[in-house]
Amino acid sequence: MTPHLPPPGRPTRRSLLKGGLALGGLGLAGATAGCGSPLAAGIAGTQLAPGTVTFWNLFGGGDGARLQLMLDEYARQNGGPDSLQSATFAWGNPYYTKVSLATLGDKPPDVAVAHLTRAQNLARAGLLTEITDEMLALVDLTPEDFTPKVWDAGKLGERAYAVPLDTHPFVLFYNKGVCEQAGLLDGDGKLKPIRGTEQWEAALTAAKEVTGAYGASVATVSETATPWRLFQSLYSQRSGNTPFLSGGGTELTFDEPLVADTLAYLQSLTAKGLMPTTTDYAGSQTLMFTGQAAFYMQGEWEITTAQSVPDLEFGMVPIPQLYDSPACQADSHAFILPRMERDEDQLRRAMGFVRSMLDQGMTWAEGGHVPAYLPTLQDPAYAALEPQSDYAPAADYAVYDAPAWYSGSGSNFETIVGAQIGLVLQGSASPEEAIASMRSQLQTYAETADPLS
Repeated sequence: MTPHLPPPGRPTRRSLLKGGLALGGLGLAGATAGCGSPLAAGIAGTQLAPGTVTFWNLFGGGDGARLQLMLDEYARQNGGPDSLQSATFAWGNPYYTKVSLATLGDKPPDVAVAHLTRAQNLARAGLLTEITDEMLALVDLTPEDFTPKVWDAGKLGERAYAVPLDTHPFVLFYNKGVCEQAGLLDGDGKLKPIRGTEQWEAALTAAKEVTGAYGASVATVSETATPWRLFQSLYSQRSGNTPFLSGGGTELTFDEPLVADTLAYLQSLTAKGLMPTTTDYAGSQTLMFTGQAAFYMQGEWEITTAQSVPDLEFGMVPIPQLYDSPACQADSHAFILPRMERDEDQLRRAMGFVRSMLDQGMTWAEGGHVPAYLPTLQDPAYAALEPQSDYAPAADYAVYDAPAWYSGSGSNFETIVGAQIGLVLQGSASPEEAIASMRSQLQTYAETADPLS
């Protein structure tokens, strides 16, 4: 069986190379986490045992540990260690550059992980194999087996290029001990609903009276993704909001007065001392974990970190609806098949690996991510999983970053915009100054010819 190839007129090798470099560029680089030997396809040209599946990913920390359990189970069911060779690389642009260049060099892995906000650019560059209904059928899957919103996010036009694993939204963690003292819990020990800016500030004020420090914490320094996620969650809740980018990134279309007002509100929370002006990623966690703040805002993947804190009783809910409609910034992890010539056995093995990972969705869900595979999402065992099921509805109103060759998780866009939002939270820049800097820096990218066209 020959997989369906991208449409005719695909880019030349030279333009693909440009695309691969565009997908990388300068950006965030996380720590590499061990999840197998780095001597995978395209890295050292090692001789693999017949039938070995090669797999690349960018998961570290708790995600990496849970993934390893899933990979071990796949190997156990498929003949032992020689059935799989996996490698984990630095998060963000370095990873996507590596996948791109390995594919251009005809040495890609059989299967790789990608954020859906980055998979579209890989597909546009002609670097991915289309995921057809026939390929899904090889392992008894259909598009209807997935959350429609997430499945559609992995499509380029009408063609699918990714098999989604999850949605990972920006959420609200809460310290139950602090919240109980502040009168913020209901009779079941869960956070009372918070709706609107007045209720949010009242909750932060009550919590601050208990902690003597802050009501909530969020990373504002040495970090750019978190400020962007916080801002995008609130901006997207407001009526009349427009995407930051349109036309594939060629136009800056954000609503400047609405952006300024949202930034001014966030700055008011730090100015009032309800949230810290300067705290890094680890520091923002520590404040909530040690009872110096009632709330902590971050991606749900930090559930593993919270669970590791002795005697910490915590819960998690979607980011509160402070404005007109619920919304939260999010992305999704998905499996992609880098472009290569595959015979039917190779294709069946690659899809079989993907199906194995989906079948182990509860292991992944325990790490915080909301399943995109409906049999897992609708499993009573998932509904009984707390606090994971408490914030699962956030996936229904997840907001993905606007598509552009320079946008997506860990991208130059997030670095530029997030840095300016961080300065606003720190009180080091006014909303107007931040917007002017965002516009100036982003305009350069908007006016640069799309290297994937």
